[in-house]
Amino acid sequence: MISKDDIDAVKKILNKGKAEIRVKRSGMLQRITFTIKHVKTPTGEYPVLSTDRLIDFKELVRVAEETKLPVQTPTGTAFPKGTSPKDFIGL
Repeated sequence: MISKDDIDAVKKILNKGKAEIRVKRSGMLQRITFTIKHVKTPTGEYPVLSTDRLIDFKELVRVAEETKLPVQTPTGTAFPKGTSPKDFIGL
């Protein structure tokens, strides 16, 4: 579950529509712009930070933990620890 403090940070990213995050790719730190996309499920839709760049799954988990939002790339989708898609429906 997302705490109240985290919801404020998440709302800032959602209102902006994108987030620029430093990510380690191929041994180098790069600034990558993640955009907000909405994934539809039978119970509703939820936002994810998305990019078309390949990023190691370990870095995806770090970014998800840092932003408190799910992150989606061609590598896969990572959620913050202890959360699932149902926690983000309606944001």
